[in-house]
Amino acid sequence: PDAYNMSLSQRRNVSTIRYIVDQGGISMSRLTGRGYGETQLTNACGNGIECTEEEHQLNRRSEFIIVAK
Repeated sequence: PDAYNMSLSQRRNVSTIRYIVDQGGISMSRLTGRGYGETQLTNACGNGIECTEEEHQLNRRSEFIIVAK
């Protein structure tokens, strides 16, 4: 996988968790995160593929899985 995109994805992960903790009052101990880089795209817009900005934005996402305590 592309090292830059993996690093970017991980930084977004950390930023998203920080936002939820700071703005939502959720304890950091209740959250986990993972960055996937280009390994789990929602479309075929990887490196070297010509796509619109809107198509690329679909891959810049955070997904949440809520589990029972």
